[in-house]
This record gives sequence, structure tokens and C-alpha cells, in this order.
Amino acid sequence: MAHLLGAESLHVAYPNRTIFDSVSLGLDEGDRIGIVGRNGDGKSTLMRLLSGRIEPHGGRVTVRRGVQVAMLDQADTLDPDQTVGHAIVGDIPEHEWAGDAKVRDVISGLVSDIPWDARIGDLSGGQRRRTALAAVLMGDHDAIFLDEPTNHLDLEGVTWLARHLKQRWTPGSGGLLVVTHDRWFLDEVCTTTWEVHDGVVDPFEGGYAAYVLQRVERDRMAAASESRRQNLMRKELAWLRRGAPARTSKPKFRIEAANQLIADEPPVRDTVSLAQMATSRLGKDVVDLLDVGVSYGDKEVLRGIEWRIAPGERTGILGVNGAGKSTLLKLVTGELEPTVGKVKRGKTVRVVTLTQDLAELKEIEHQRVNDVIASKRTTYVAGGKEMTPGQLLERLGFTNAHLATPVKDLSGGQRRRLQLLMILLDEPNVLVLDEPTNDMDTDMLAAIEDLLDSWPGTLLVVSHDRYLLERVTDQQYAVLDGGLRHLPGGVDEYLALRAAQVKAGAGRPTASGSPMDAGSDEGGAVASATTLSSADQRAITKEIGAIERRLSKLDAQIRKMHDQLAAHDQADFTGLATLTASLRTLEDEVSEQEARWLELSDQV
Repeated sequence: MAHLLGAESLHVAYPNRTIFDSVSLGLDEGDRIGIVGRNGDGKSTLMRLLSGRIEPHGGRVTVRRGVQVAMLDQADTLDPDQTVGHAIVGDIPEHEWAGDAKVRDVISGLVSDIPWDARIGDLSGGQRRRTALAAVLMGDHDAIFLDEPTNHLDLEGVTWLARHLKQRWTPGSGGLLVVTHDRWFLDEVCTTTWEVHDGVVDPFEGGYAAYVLQRVERDRMAAASESRRQNLMRKELAWLRRGAPARTSKPKFRIEAANQLIADEPPVRDTVSLAQMATSRLGKDVVDLLDVGVSYGDKEVLRGIEWRIAPGERTGILGVNGAGKSTLLKLVTGELEPTVGKVKRGKTVRVVTLTQDLAELKEIEHQRVNDVIASKRTTYVAGGKEMTPGQLLERLGFTNAHLATPVKDLSGGQRRRLQLLMILLDEPNVLVLDEPTNDMDTDMLAAIEDLLDSWPGTLLVVSHDRYLLERVTDQQYAVLDGGLRHLPGGVDEYLALRAAQVKAGAGRPTASGSPMDAGSDEGGAVASATTLSSADQRAITKEIGAIERRLSKLDAQIRKMHDQLAAHDQADFTGLATLTASLRTLEDEVSEQEARWLELSDQV
């Protein structure tokens, strides 16, 4: 593969800390690289260095002659006075871009609901972000850098973007570099993962799931001080291997190696014990919505809702913006009374919502973190162990220095974590999470999910983060056409239902003045999925099982071959060569079987 750009001995340092110290790496054609790491460790800085936005203090970045690089920054860089159409296609005549399938796909996937002649300065922040992303994707660039591209995208938008990038960046077709906290997106799109930490960049083969496996292996051999971190990642790996089908079909790592690492790892949640604890705290009645409907004037938002929420229920709520998810949650929390029907609440129910606007922190923004926590209860039970608020703060990434920091001086992610901790310490028995992943890196998301695993209450989650939904909830419902529908097939079933809606012309409304129809055959918010017959599904599942059994046997043979090589007479070069050739044959077969396994899993 041709080399696009590279960094040699990069050094970036400020008076109080070193961001990068002698970092060397490169981007080749066909690479789809995801960048992960803690907030503040230098992910966006690395991307700006490689794109030429900033200069390193030492070392250099080299770009192959003729290579064109484009970057989606987190900052809003669009001219507020230009129109949406001009920002996306510039001065290209309409007859040229309108017939381009790539252009139509981008417009229908990102901006079909935005008027084409609207002024950028009049758009919402989310609309401007999607317009900027569309403008970057529209260009004919050799390398594209995307900094948090999934922000302001819903589930369908994230799914569309993943499909678009996978189709566009194939071997030999340019390079992609992406920073995102969306772990499903990382796993779906990326072929390589770079972890930025402690002034270095460690490369890992594969997407997020493969990165977790390799990191667990690395941490297993690390010093004892890393034990807490490695245990958390081992739990993450256990869920990836045992969890939802959408996750277990994606990891690009050796099946047996992963299973050995999690052999003694218990399930992420003891659902029976949690349900018993939730019942003891709540009783049998939580919240029942009985034939509920809500109307605003002549507009009917919800109708015929029947939902009996059980103690310890962990439910994800899906739906497009404006479908009625917030209205549904307000019925549960008591903020809104139904127009028709009845809402029954248990006598002991105490509902708390983790809001997007951090309202709980506004009254205490001048207090220090330790003073805020000191006013709460003294212990919290997590994973069967009593923990002090200080220990919980440490678990959520707060250092001793943060304890004396005023709340107003914390970063967005830190405020979000403090907000969640305050809520948990107040002991609600029904917790509503409204887009809880904002401003958090992948490590902190894993830590919060770990904390929620032992929370003995009813949990309702609204999020565009597919990974989080599948990780912390046990079932999903969708708000569709004003009704509430259970999704036994989870997020995949929801996306299929939405694709059918779009195809039938009942999907996202196309804005007046938009050049595209959201239901166009040449684009759409969701890629049409190929439906397999039951017989085909059974045949594929049977072949996958056979491959897994074969891989298990091959793994045993390879281990035996390594033992033979170690015990063989090192002076017998002919014998060593024969054993080595046999080992390579086995390893080649493993690669072939794994490739076939991934191909079949993707079909399922």
C-alpha cells in the first residue's frame, strides 16, 4: 500500500506537561484508523499535527507529494453568511453534482432535512455540524481526518456514516483517521486503533473489540498498579464476547485467545440478584402507562401506549428526534400528565433524571468537589463492596487535585461524571439517563457502565450511542408512529423498521428547498439490509459453528507445534525447517478460517 503521510519523532511539550515524546507513525492508503485515549491526552492534538494545522515542537510530519488532506474539526469553521448548498458543493454547477451518486448519498444521509438555501448562521449547532461533515465528505481527498464525527448524529445517521466510510475507504483508496467516543462506530469502521496515552501512541490491529483484547493482554503483563484498569477492561472484553449478537459478530480477534482471558470472569450483571434488590427497594409496582396518549393542540404525539415498567428493568428507548421519546419519559417522571389514559406510580418510586443540561450543578458551581461530595451519604455499594464517595470519584477518573477544584472549573466530562455520582449517592430507585455519553472518553464510559452494572434499580436510557444501549440495557423499545414497540431484535430490528419507513416515504421529512428526497433509492439515512431466508440463516450458523470448532482444534495443534519447536534439537536445522513449515501451514489455515468466520458473521 502506498504511503500517504507520516510523523517522525514528534515532540510536543508545554511548561507543565509533555503531550508527545518521540512519536513516529504513518497513514497508508486503505487505512481506517480510530484514535482512542483519555480526554486531554492528545487525540485531537495528534490529528491537528498530522493534518498540518499545528507544528510540532520537535520532529516532523511529511506528506507525499500531491496528497490532499481534509479535516473535520470540533470547532465551527463554516462561514455564517454562506448558504448550506454553497458550503457543501461550492460553485460546482448543479448538473454536475446532482448526477453523482456519492454526492446524493452524502446529502440524503446528512442534510436532507436542512433547506438547501438556508443561511449557515441561522442553523442549529447540530445542523451546522452535519453540514460541515457533508462538506468534508463531498471533496475528492486522499486522506480525511474526522474529529468526533458522530456528534449530533442519531442512530440512523451513525449507521449511515459507518456504511459510507466503509464503502469509500477500501484498500488503495485513500486513508481515514477518526477520533470518536462511539465504540460501536470504531468497531464497525476501523481496521486499526491507535491508543494515545502518557506521551506515546500505541497501535493495535483491528477495531475497538480487538483493541480491548490486546489491551487486556498487555495489562495482564503489566505492574500491579495497573490491576484496577486491567480488571475493568477484562470485564469489557467479557461483555464483548458474550454480549449482544451485534457485538459478538464483529470482534476481529482470535476466539480462543479471548475466551481464555475471560474464562473466570463472571457475567457483567447478576440480573437475578439485582431484580430481587430492586423489588425490595421498590415493591412490585413501579410505573404503569395504561392506554396513554398525549396531544399538543391538534397534534397527537403519543397514542395507545401500554407499558408496565418492572422493578430492576433496564430498558433502552429508541426513536428519531421528534418521535416523542422525551414526552414518554416525562410521563414516567411525572413532569407531564397524559391527555388520555392513566399513569400509575408505586408509592415508593423515586425517579431521577440525568439531564443533558447539567442542571443539578448550576446551584453548586462555586463549591469545591470535596465539599459537594461531603454533603452526600458516606458509602455506596458497588459490585458487592462498600465504597466511599472518594473511592467512587477515583473510580470515575478524579485525582486528589480535582477535589479542591470548584465545580465551575471542571471539564465537561468531569461535570458529567460528578452529576451522575451525585445522583447515585442520593439513592433513587428509578434512573433515567438522557444522552449520558456526552464529553466522555472510552475509558470513562467503561467505568460508568461498570458502576451501573451493580446499580439495583430500574434504568431507562435514551441515547444515540448504540454500544452504550447494548451494554447497559437488557431490552429495547422504539417510539414509532406515536406508539411504543418492543424490539426483541434490538437495535438491528429498529434500524430495519426505520429503513422500511424511509422506503415507504414515512421517514425523515425532507426540508423545503432541499435538493434530495430522504426516501430516494440512491441514498437514505439507513442502508437497506439484505434479508436472509431462515434456511440460509441456519446454514450460515451451522458453518460458523464448524469454523469455531476447527479453529479450536487448530489452536491446540499450534500450541503443540510450539512445544515441539521449543523441545527440538536446535542443531537439527532440517527438522526445525520442517516443523516451522508445518506451523506456517496451520497459521495460514487459521487466517483463512477467521476471514471466512468474519464474512459469515457480517452476513448474519
